[in-house]
Amino acid sequence: MSERELYCDSCQGVQLFEVPPCGDGHGVDCPEFVCTACGAAVLIATFRFGPARLSDRRPAPGEAHRRAA
Repeated sequence: MSERELYCDSCQGVQLFEVPPCGDGHGVDCPEFVCTACGAAVLIATFRFGPARLSDRRPAPGEAHRRAA
């Protein structure tokens, strides 16, 4: 079971959190943690942003007209 110390809003302090048995198949990489003191749950989500592709850009209103001129 994975453990880490995090701030718990319910306990109003740093507490030991652990990953409960994960039903989603994440294993030790599960983003859900439970405070061992009070049982409050925390979800730690990470996001990965890639660079924007130029083909995804939409022209601003009136921009297509200016290009044609």
